[in-house]
Amino acid sequence: MQRPDVIALFGPTGVGKTAVALALADRLLELGERPVAVSADALQVYSGLEVLTGVATAAERARLEHRLISFLPVDAQFSAGQYAELAHAEIDGLLSEGRRPIVVGGTGLYLRAALTELALRPPPPNGVRERWQMELEQRGPAALHALLASRAPWAAASIDPSDRQRVVRALELLEAGELEPPERESELWTDAVRRPTLLIGLVMEREQLYARIDTRVEAMARAGAEQEVREANAAGASGTARKALGFEELLVGDIPAMKRRTRNYARRQLTWMRKLAAVTVIDVTGRTPAEVGHEVLSRWLRGPA
Repeated sequence: MQRPDVIALFGPTGVGKTAVALALADRLLELGERPVAVSADALQVYSGLEVLTGVATAAERARLEHRLISFLPVDAQFSAGQYAELAHAEIDGLLSEGRRPIVVGGTGLYLRAALTELALRPPPPNGVRERWQMELEQRGPAALHALLASRAPWAAASIDPSDRQRVVRALELLEAGELEPPERESELWTDAVRRPTLLIGLVMEREQLYARIDTRVEAMARAGAEQEVREANAAGASGTARKALGFEELLVGDIPAMKRRTRNYARRQLTWMRKLAAVTVIDVTGRTPAEVGHEVLSRWLRGPA
């Protein structure tokens, strides 16, 4: 039976995606496979924010090669469309070399951009995003969400009022005349993929996940994430780099706010997972990465259901 070309691991921050990817890679190596991780994270692309964004450590990268991490300066803008081109090239190149791509990430749009062909909208004209970002800082996300709801209720209905990035993006598109009412199922939620893919969604009991997130945030702070943020800010961090979880909070030393924002983001990631087509959900609560990696491997060996 034909095994999927690509293995993809998706899940909320703190669930242990990197640890599972490493355990899976160890098992694949035993079978003679040559695995390589391809990051599907919107912020791990930035050099200088490795602690804040949870990039695999040097020791972890020695066990499993990682692509599409830490290659952009913090003052660079970056889009899902740019990422898609790079991810497709990485995945296709790896497969042509006989290697096994493991797509790993928690940014839902970037996951879908890596796995399928999306009709991604262009970035906004110069100055538009900056103006809406200024509005966001002055008025707050709830006020901008209310503005969006008054102008495009169909769009606001699908966006959490606290999701700063999506609220701003929707207002940008609305201003550009590119925000249209949906007439058919969004391509984000179809099961179409460029390459046969085993898509695994990792979940964990909610309270345990939140406890892990809080512990992770504290560990990041001890490891120097606040210094990273201050240096990135001094270097003129771009609007996209500043979207990293905890960036703004750490600039003012507000660890509790960073924890709250990260927990909220984890909830949105889980909402993404519930909408993903053809996803196999694995509950990792109380299980070791090795156990979960073994289950993922078994499902991959079985091939399509």
